[in-house]
Amino acid sequence: MTGATATAAPRTPSPPPPATARSAALAGTGVLLRFGLRRDRIRIPVWLLSLTLGTMLTANSLSTLYTTEAERASTAETMGSPAALATSGPRHYLTDYTFGSMMGHQMLGFTAVLVGIMSVLIVSRHTRAEEETGRAELVRSTVVGRHAQLAAALGVAVVANVALALLFAAGLAVMGIESIGWGGSLLYGFAHAAAGIVFAAVAAITVQITAHARGASGMALAVIGLAYALRATGDVGTDALAWLSPIGWVQRTYVYVDDRWWPVLLALAFAALLAAVAFPLSTRRDVGAGLRPTRLGRPAASDLLTRPVGFALRLHRGMLIGFGAGVFALGVMYGSILGDAEDMLKDLEEIQEAIEALGGATITESFASIIALILAIVASIYVVMAALRPRAEESAGRAEPLLATGLSRTRWVLSHVTVAAVGGVLLLAVAGFGFGIAGAAATGDNDLVGKLTWASIAYAPALWFTIGFAVALFGWVPRYGTLAWLIPVYSFVVGYLGQMLQFADWLNNLSPFGHVPQLPAADLEWAPLLVLTALAAGLVWLGLLGFRRRDLETK
Repeated sequence: MTGATATAAPRTPSPPPPATARSAALAGTGVLLRFGLRRDRIRIPVWLLSLTLGTMLTANSLSTLYTTEAERASTAETMGSPAALATSGPRHYLTDYTFGSMMGHQMLGFTAVLVGIMSVLIVSRHTRAEEETGRAELVRSTVVGRHAQLAAALGVAVVANVALALLFAAGLAVMGIESIGWGGSLLYGFAHAAAGIVFAAVAAITVQITAHARGASGMALAVIGLAYALRATGDVGTDALAWLSPIGWVQRTYVYVDDRWWPVLLALAFAALLAAVAFPLSTRRDVGAGLRPTRLGRPAASDLLTRPVGFALRLHRGMLIGFGAGVFALGVMYGSILGDAEDMLKDLEEIQEAIEALGGATITESFASIIALILAIVASIYVVMAALRPRAEESAGRAEPLLATGLSRTRWVLSHVTVAAVGGVLLLAVAGFGFGIAGAAATGDNDLVGKLTWASIAYAPALWFTIGFAVALFGWVPRYGTLAWLIPVYSFVVGYLGQMLQFADWLNNLSPFGHVPQLPAADLEWAPLLVLTALAAGLVWLGLLGFRRRDLETK
């Protein structure tokens, strides 16, 4: 009997081989990858087309601005100053300053930052944001491996970056510009893709650390800022610092000069290492939680926190401080090269024509007015994110308990609008002040501190219009709220490149930033600012009207 029982006893299942375990952990990755691409069928193409169009327009403007070899040599001499190297790239590009090397020198580092932002937002959206809304838990209740969601998010980022690389390569190569051929253009595209994939892997780690999508995105964006700062410091002084930055690596492909591919492979290997760290980290936390525990608040809220505006300010505080530090550093960086502006631009006929169109302002004043516009557009990124915060709160289910109290919908939305509007003006002031003090130090003109601060603040009505547009979308068509990003993107293209590329005036007039007086190169006019303010108020009112009439998204 005993022997029969022993014979009938079930066998102890042997542990599955490692390959099977890995397959189980990644089960469903392909389906989630296709689903992610389906969800981003509008976002990713908008990113890709915007970046490709901006790159092609820049290449075209370089070929039309610097028509002779003497002009390019003169520009290379000017770009050798420390301030210019900090804003562009390493000095080695200047040894043969063709159109191709100008693209690599002046655009690669800047565009790599934008590609990094795109990659961070993709990974954060498909991982941490999904956990915040509860959809990740629903997906994981099906036959999906524990690593499938993160792998699919990284896969979406890789697909987007590879597609961008091919678009860059094809777009630049077919333009037929001297020194910009297929080989260099392919490297130019994949250098950007490598930087984007590295920052996607960085985001794969930051989404494991914090329990909130905005916090994870902010940490990854801070890494991009640090990488850019290391790159700038290394290009000016010690080259070793630039080798601590992925942006510095891809710049050292020396595209269109030496065409080195191994820095791209180095970046991809580093990205693989970061991803290998991210996957084990994801198993050390619960779904919806982060490795860093959420700090408990005070036992009793302060008087400010019990008010709608104070509560909204608490939610926006981290992002506002981060943007404030960023725009101040950007203003200082641009201000430091203000003293070189006249030498850089005095021989460019198109710039002289643009200056004449501004009423005979000096080159320094005209250059400062363009930089003030760029700082304002950067600030508009913050106000779009802040104005769309109510939508994020609604989608996450946090708006419902607030509105179940005595807080009205109007007061709730207006609290976020107030913080966005006032915060945007503060960012303009901080950016303009940083631009002014650095510009005054570079030129010796102390009056620039006040002039450039006010030149930046003059864009406040344009920021308010941008907020109003976002609130109107949130009120009536919340699912299309991301269309609010069209204003910063469009304004950058027509405002920054429009004068050099001689866009038609009506294209500039479609942007709210195109109606702001270009201080300090032009005189202050109050009429367009008052009209923009009135339109902004009207759009906010329209958005509130729509929000009061539609159903609240509940969980």
